[in-house]
Amino acid sequence: MGLLESITSPRDLRGLTDDQLSALASEIRDLLVGTCSRTGGHLGPNLGVVELTLAIHRTFDSPRDRVVFDTGHQSYVHKLLTGRAGDFGTLRSEGGLSGYPSQVESEHDIVENSHASASLSYADGIAKAYAIRGEDRHTIAVIGDGALTGGMAWEALNNIAIAKDSKLVIVVNDNGRSYTPTIGGLATALTSLRTNPRYEQLLDLVKKRLNAVPGVGPAAYDALHAMKKGLKDALAPQGLFEDLGLKYVGPVDGHDLPAMEQVLAQAKRFGGPVIVHAITRKGFGYDAAERHEADQFHSPQPFDVETGEEKARGRIWTDVFADEMVHLGQRRQDVVAITAAMMHPVGLDHFQARFPKRTFDVGIAEQHAATSAAGLAMGGLHPVVAVYATFLNRAFDQVLMDVALHKCGVTFVLDRAGVTGDDGASHNGMWDLSFLQMVPGLRLAAPRDATRLRELLNEAVEVDDAPTVVRFPKGPPPADIPAVGRAGGADVLVRKGTKDVLVVAVGSMNEVAVDVADRLVAQGIGVTVVDPRWVKPVDPAIVELAREHRLVVSIEDNGRVGGCGAVLLQTLNDAGVTTPFRLHGIPQEFLGHAKRAAILERIGLTPQALARGIVEDMTSMAEDRSPVDAVRPV
Repeated sequence: MGLLESITSPRDLRGLTDDQLSALASEIRDLLVGTCSRTGGHLGPNLGVVELTLAIHRTFDSPRDRVVFDTGHQSYVHKLLTGRAGDFGTLRSEGGLSGYPSQVESEHDIVENSHASASLSYADGIAKAYAIRGEDRHTIAVIGDGALTGGMAWEALNNIAIAKDSKLVIVVNDNGRSYTPTIGGLATALTSLRTNPRYEQLLDLVKKRLNAVPGVGPAAYDALHAMKKGLKDALAPQGLFEDLGLKYVGPVDGHDLPAMEQVLAQAKRFGGPVIVHAITRKGFGYDAAERHEADQFHSPQPFDVETGEEKARGRIWTDVFADEMVHLGQRRQDVVAITAAMMHPVGLDHFQARFPKRTFDVGIAEQHAATSAAGLAMGGLHPVVAVYATFLNRAFDQVLMDVALHKCGVTFVLDRAGVTGDDGASHNGMWDLSFLQMVPGLRLAAPRDATRLRELLNEAVEVDDAPTVVRFPKGPPPADIPAVGRAGGADVLVRKGTKDVLVVAVGSMNEVAVDVADRLVAQGIGVTVVDPRWVKPVDPAIVELAREHRLVVSIEDNGRVGGCGAVLLQTLNDAGVTTPFRLHGIPQEFLGHAKRAAILERIGLTPQALARGIVEDMTSMAEDRSPVDAVRPV
C-alpha cells in the first residue's frame, strides 16, 4: 500500500514532504478507484476531495478538532487518513466499513450524516458548545455536492453569521464549477489581509474615527467601504456570504494542496466563522470519471477499472417508472415532473429529454419540491414528484399541510422504498408507510410488479383532489404475478384450499407471500393471498375476507409501528373482526448496511421464516382452540 500503509492517524501526515504528499494523493485515488470498481459507491465525489481532505487533516487536529461532512458520502478519503485504509476493501459490505461517517468505526467521526444540507447546523451547535465551555477547539464543516441548494444550510448560515465566538470553518466544496478560481498575488494578499484579526479591528477603528468627523466623516467612510467591497467583489464572488456577515476566503483551487493549506491556516487563525470556497472537480484524477457526462461517477455500480464501463445490470423498477412517465407525458399535457437533485437516479432524465419545459429539478430541497408541486396543482397541472423514499421524510409537513390540506392533486413517487441495504440506516425507505398513514385523504399504492407499477401510476395521476403516492423498492422487479381473482379493488393472487390463512402483502412482499402460500399448501393449510394494490385507505373487501378466515397475516417492508399492518388491525378491530392477527414488518431500529437479502433474512421477512411461524400458529390454534393474542411481534 506504500505511503498510505504508514498513515494510522492524521498526525502522520505532518512530516511528509511535498513529493510524498503528491504520491500519497495518487495512492489514495488508485485505492478509491480499485475498491469502488468492486463494491460500487460514491467514487466521483471522493476523487474530488483528496487534496482538500489532506489539507484539512494537516491543518487541524482531529479528533480534538471536529470534522463534519455534508453529505457524508464525501468521507472516504477521511476514512483512509484516520486509520481505516486496511479495512477499506470491506466498504459497504456487511460487517465492513460504512459508506458514510460512523461513530462505531472511529473517534474521528462525529456525525453519521448522509442526508444533505444538515452539516452546518450540526457544526453550528458543536462550535457554540465549545465556545460556551471555553474549549479551544475548531469545528470544520465540509459542505458540497449540491448541499448548499438545501434550505436548511441557509438557515444555519443565518445563525452562524451572528455566532462571532464560534471557531467554525466552513469549507464549501464547489465541484459544480459555479465560479472560476481567483489566482495571482493580489488575490493571495487580500485573502491574507481579510483573515487577519487585526483587519477587523482596524476597520472598526477607521469607522469610529471617520464617523466622528462632523459633516464629511460618515460619507467618507461609506465611500471607502464601497471601494473596498467593490474591489473584493470584482476579484472574488464573496458578496452573497459577506452580506450575511460571514468572512469569506477564496475561491481557491481545491486540488492545489499548498494553496488549500494556506487558506485553511488563515481561516483557523481568524477565530470566528469563516467560509473557505474551494473549487474541485468531481472525479478528478480518473479519466473515466471525468469524462462521464451524467454525474462524473457520482455513485457507479461495480465497473471495469481500465475502461470505466459499469457492469451490465438488468432492468430495474426505476426503468419501468422512467418509461411510463414518458408515456404519461405524451398522453397528458398537464403532467409535469419534479425532483430534488435526483434527476438521473429516479429516472426523470428520460422525461426531461422529451419535455424539458415540464421538468423541474429544485436541488436538494424536498420541502420546496412538495409545496411547489402544490402550487403547480393549484395552477391546473398534475405534478409527479419523484424522490427516494427516505428523502420524503424531510417534507412530511409540506405533504400534510401544503398538499393534503388543500386537496391538491400531486403524485409522489417513492423510489427505493423498503430495505435498500448497502447505504445503511439513513437510506432504508422504511418510514413512509407509517407517517403517510396520518395524512387525511392521501391515497397510497404499492405495486407488486412492473405491470402494476404502470397501472397504479396511471391511476394515481387521475386523482386531482388529493395527494397520491406510488412506492417501489430498489433493484429489479420480479416476473409479473398474475391475479386469480378480485376482491373489491384488491387482487387475489392465491386462493387454495379452505379459508385458513389470509395473507395481506404490501408491494414487493407479494412475491414472498406467494412463496409462503406454496409452503403452507404443502403442509395442508388453506391460503388466500391478497394484494391491496392501494394500501391506503383499507379496502372494505379485505375486512370481509379477514372475517371469513381463521388467521390474518400482514407482510410489509416498512417499520412495524404505524404501518399498513397496524392500520389494518385497527380497521378490523373497529369493524368488530376478531380473527387472530399476525403483523410482520421491519423492527423499529436503524438497520446496519448489508445486502437487501441478508437484512430481510435477519429480520425474518423470508418465505421460510414466515411460513414456519404461520404453521406454528395454526398448530397452536388447533391444539388449544382458544384465540391467540391479537398481535405478536415477529
